[in-house]
Amino acid sequence: MVQAMQVAGQGHLVLISQFLKGGIRQGVERPMQFGQGLEWLRPDIQRSLKTPDATSEEQAAIARLWHHTEATAMQGKYSLVVLDELSLAIQLGLIAEDAVLHFLQQRPSQVDVVLTGPDMPESLLAIADQVTEFRRHFLP
Repeated sequence: MVQAMQVAGQGHLVLISQFLKGGIRQGVERPMQFGQGLEWLRPDIQRSLKTPDATSEEQAAIARLWHHTEATAMQGKYSLVVLDELSLAIQLGLIAEDAVLHFLQQRPSQVDVVLTGPDMPESLLAIADQVTEFRRHFLP
């Protein structure tokens, strides 16, 4: 998120799509705008998802967000696209790993993409330009 703010602060357009956080009745029709260059989207769902029990309406809202994000990013308008909670959305069966892989391989070359979430699929790590791993360290 810090990188997104830095890029937007430098005058570039940034899109953040946060796939599992809800509760604010947002959806693709009501993006949050931070300054002139940072657009933040969440699905139009009433809760944050942590388990594979999404309703059909929640699944549809997340699919709309994914398709909107993919289509918008493919236009090349944004310098940076952050796909937040992506690995969890894949693990929960809400976004297809193959669809993400295809998107990453086909996106315009000027669009940088940041994927977040634990246990990122190996297929996505294999094509990444950079991987940053955060680990918890528990002191005795």
